[in-house]
Amino acid sequence: MSNSKKKSEALRYHQYPTPGKIQVVPTKKHSTQRDLSLAYSPGVAEPCLEIEKNPDDAYKYTSKGNLVAVISNGTAVLGLGDIGALAGKPVMEGKGLLFKIFADIDVFDIEVDTKDVEKFIETVKNIAPTFGGINLEDIKAPEAFEIERRLKEELDIPVMHDDQHGTAIISAAALKNAIEITGKNISEVKIVVNGAGAAAISCTRLYLALGVKRENVVMCDSKGVIRKDIENLNVQKAEFATDRDVYTLEEAMVEADVFIGLSVGNVVTPKMLITMGNEPIVFAMANPTPEIDYNLAVKTRKDIIMATGRSDHPNQVNNVLGFPFIFRGALDVRATGINEKMKMAAVHALANLAKESVPEQVNITYGETSIQFGKNYIIPKPFDHRLITEVPPAVAKAAMESGLAKNPITDWDAYKENLAERLGAGSKLMRMLMTRAKSDPKTIVFAEADHLDVLKAAQIIHEEGVGKPILLGDKAIINELMEEINFDADLPIIDPLSREEKERRNKFAQVYWKKRQRNGITLLAAQRLMRERNYFAAMMVNEGEADSLVTGYSRSYPATVKPMIELIGKQSGVQKIAATNIMLTKRGPMFFSDTAININPTAKELANITYMTSVAIKMFGFEPNIAMLSFSNFGSSKSPMVEKVAEATKLLHARFPNLTVDGEIQADFALNSALLKEKFPFSKLTDKKVNGLIFPSLESANIGYKLMKEFNDVESIGPIIMGLKKPVHIIQLGASVDEIVNIACVAIVHAQEKAKIK
Repeated sequence: MSNSKKKSEALRYHQYPTPGKIQVVPTKKHSTQRDLSLAYSPGVAEPCLEIEKNPDDAYKYTSKGNLVAVISNGTAVLGLGDIGALAGKPVMEGKGLLFKIFADIDVFDIEVDTKDVEKFIETVKNIAPTFGGINLEDIKAPEAFEIERRLKEELDIPVMHDDQHGTAIISAAALKNAIEITGKNISEVKIVVNGAGAAAISCTRLYLALGVKRENVVMCDSKGVIRKDIENLNVQKAEFATDRDVYTLEEAMVEADVFIGLSVGNVVTPKMLITMGNEPIVFAMANPTPEIDYNLAVKTRKDIIMATGRSDHPNQVNNVLGFPFIFRGALDVRATGINEKMKMAAVHALANLAKESVPEQVNITYGETSIQFGKNYIIPKPFDHRLITEVPPAVAKAAMESGLAKNPITDWDAYKENLAERLGAGSKLMRMLMTRAKSDPKTIVFAEADHLDVLKAAQIIHEEGVGKPILLGDKAIINELMEEINFDADLPIIDPLSREEKERRNKFAQVYWKKRQRNGITLLAAQRLMRERNYFAAMMVNEGEADSLVTGYSRSYPATVKPMIELIGKQSGVQKIAATNIMLTKRGPMFFSDTAININPTAKELANITYMTSVAIKMFGFEPNIAMLSFSNFGSSKSPMVEKVAEATKLLHARFPNLTVDGEIQADFALNSALLKEKFPFSKLTDKKVNGLIFPSLESANIGYKLMKEFNDVESIGPIIMGLKKPVHIIQLGASVDEIVNIACVAIVHAQEKAKIK
């Protein structure tokens, strides 16, 4: 992607459909006059008076306990430097977004327009009663040290400067594991730290707490090794000044065991790596360009353990592994601060998590067969759903043991369950899906690429490295549209009607004719059909010229499905194909079936739809818990529709006794576990989180998912076709760009799964 394209894309993202990235959403009913009288005057007076008598009641009656301030003066913004408080606001909003999506913590971003330390501290202290915690962000050193020190001393809520401690905690966990892999003694390893800013100082302090000896550390800044004989060192640099006879980074690297880079790109050479000790540990964390390129480093030293700040290489040191979960734990026990013991608890929790067996969902997300603790996996992956149930409890326990917890946790099992429920996996599914697709991009045909929205989706798939688009349609129109949207890429463009494609059309026609000649298709008819892009595109996939296909933007669903069934064919054992939609809800992804194909399935067909849905759920890395929906609960009503669902359930119980499926059941009982357990404790769904809903008819499924999509602003992926031999997916007529991108990701992941079976 060109720089101008990246710039315009970033600006559009932040401007539309609503400027910015975060908003305030009411948490209480507000539709009636009574609601408003409780929310504001006169009802609001009651909690005000209670808080006046007991300030701790603010945690009971307001959002204080789940609200963090992300505060900056914009003096050290994300490698952009001192750009000012207002210019740094998009970064602070972004930090707020990460707090919410990873740990369900609400954020107000606060930009303080002063470089004066005293004024900044005074401002933060004055607004602190609003918040349950303070996340300091992008404040330059050395002022950042003083600001954090004072605020931690003078406030009774958690305060943390993430630029310092976030990187320190994540890299310390990685370092602990890397040293363990080498078999070296942490008290003996020699460390070179390149960089002397807030992050470097904080990292090194935490490494000392982990067991590194101060005399084994050499720190460098842009001028070279920080030595004791240098005059006018600030307090922080003086803390790590050395009297060893080394003056340059190159000299310091000789026989070093560990290199920690928190500086600028490309300052480490292969020659420096060669001079390091055996099994060198190199954390090149400058972003976006590491101190040494990952591929160059691993080529230079086969025995290296390498980490960077980048997501496209193993061992990403990413602050998102830390700050959301550290604050989550601190807030949940109403800690009065974040101390060294709490930070170290996070270090050990992260380090230990990397040694545990990795869930299949994480393997699937990152396109791995089996992620295992070792040189290429010394720190958990950012999309590991276990982070929220492992790190916050460790931090909370440390706060309690330190005497900082005002609201101690007594039931840890219930607490972990609550943490798991805080974030439905639906909010993460598309990020995980795109990560998985990127791990092994497949070719994907966009059969209607001469439509602007389809081409825009293909552009995103290409530029994000998710897949390899093949563009079908009128070449002149496609080229014109590509120029219009600044889509500069050398991709295959195929016009099925063009003279250049005559030979391929005839080849496809012969294959199709031989397959369908006993179904009334003549060779002439087959040749005519190959001029239609959906038939042509389907043959490309069928003949192995493409891995997957997305179509349907400009044609009705039934008309688009027909050639796919005729050409691609059904999987062995599948009588009828079906479709499921993934609804990305707050409770997690919900699979709705059948939303597009079978109008009124029989009991046997309904059972087959359910089984195919269970396979789809597993493909996305989830364990299926499926409810067979009806207007009846386990025989409470009698009708042919109810009996059909009940019969389908019996068939499933007989054929797949290990599949968690039950019915017939009403939707509210299926989704309300407490209600289900109270009334129908015998159900196989009791104490299970339902993630699949099977509707008795196309009418109910289609209406249900579309109502949910529009009323609740729930994102939908699909319909996803189930039961075809090849990865072919059909979007709804006039689908949005995002919907096309989503289904394209599904098609690519589906192609990856098909490739494994071959």
